[in-house]
Amino acid sequence: GVREMKKETSKEIFLSEGENIIWSGKPKKFAFIATKSLIMMPIAIAWLALDSSLIGASIAEGELLWFLIPFFTLHMMPVWIWLANVITANRRWKNTNYFITNRRIIIQGGFFAVNEASLFYKDLRNAQMKIGLLDKLFHTGDILFDSNQKEAGFAFEDLTNYDEVYSLVQKIIIDIQTDIEYPNAFRPEHN
Repeated sequence: GVREMKKETSKEIFLSEGENIIWSGKPKKFAFIATKSLIMMPIAIAWLALDSSLIGASIAEGELLWFLIPFFTLHMMPVWIWLANVITANRRWKNTNYFITNRRIIIQGGFFAVNEASLFYKDLRNAQMKIGLLDKLFHTGDILFDSNQKEAGFAFEDLTNYDEVYSLVQKIIIDIQTDIEYPNAFRPEHN
């Protein structure tokens, strides 16, 4: 059908004809940035400490500096990846938006460009609420969506109203299941 573009919370979203937004939101800013910054920090710090001591010992002995500098530049890749996560977290938060429509679940995100991924209800198998250690600290929660079509990691992360959104998603799943089990004439009075 004809696609219609709507501005929702200052973000463009493309909707099919007859598709309506039921809910939209974003992750909690501080929680999102902190989570992205903390997730690899212990590994990066340990890696940096190890490589720093090895670099220091090598410089003190004057060994093959022409070889060691390029080697350690590559060897410190976990540190560079962690730094990239820290530096880009705010921009990725700005580009992250979550939508629930009457037809699908949509996640927008990215750094340079905004990517949009959809999970249609016909492909949705289950939804789970997850409240991890950092979520407890920041008073947020995650909703994980399980599907045959999507890779792991399709989730609404760091929501402050995770319980309300989870209830909405569960209601949608129950309504869809009811439609499958009680089609048309077999449908009960209250759906």
